[in-house]
Amino acid sequence: MINVLVADDHPFLRAGLEAVLQTAGMAVVASVGDGDAALAAVTAQDPDVVVLDVAMPGRDGLATLAALRECGDTRPVVILTAHIDDRQLLAAIHHGASGIALKEDAEDFVIDCIRAASRGEKTIDPRLTSRIEDLTSGAKPSHRVDALGKREREIVERVARGLRNRQIGEELSMSEGSIKVYLHTIFEKLQVKSRTELAILYHEETS
Repeated sequence: MINVLVADDHPFLRAGLEAVLQTAGMAVVASVGDGDAALAAVTAQDPDVVVLDVAMPGRDGLATLAALRECGDTRPVVILTAHIDDRQLLAAIHHGASGIALKEDAEDFVIDCIRAASRGEKTIDPRLTSRIEDLTSGAKPSHRVDALGKREREIVERVARGLRNRQIGEELSMSEGSIKVYLHTIFEKLQVKSRTELAILYHEETS
């Protein structure tokens, strides 16, 4: 079982997330409303994964993440936010966030983020990956599929093999809901309208 600490200054949203995580078989060992309380709870409860909202009073989520890293704590941290600007996005990457998830339609994705983080993997909402690439690299991709992140390419490759969302999720240990989120972003990024177009593009650019 994965032990999770949740920090969010909105009690209603925090309670909802706690319920979702418990339904997914995780244990919420601490639930707090600000960064200072989160740091204290990390020491007291020693969670496997920490989930931090960005916008909290006093010490916000990113400052809390930075404080953990500064004291040598390398445990997985998932950033959960309604909005994140470029500076915050770069800060989350710089301080080694294991996952970044947007609150909109986030339930399945957050669960996948936490599970991946507990395995030492990094997972970033696909709606943010292109921004990160633009911020960290000025290189222009030679093919459209080159603009995809590692997880996006894994999904596209399986679509090109004819797998359905459920089968892709089983192979990649992800929920169908997360696969749908990724595919929506991939369709927009590659300017395709169907799985067939996506498969054709992939084969054309990788053959």
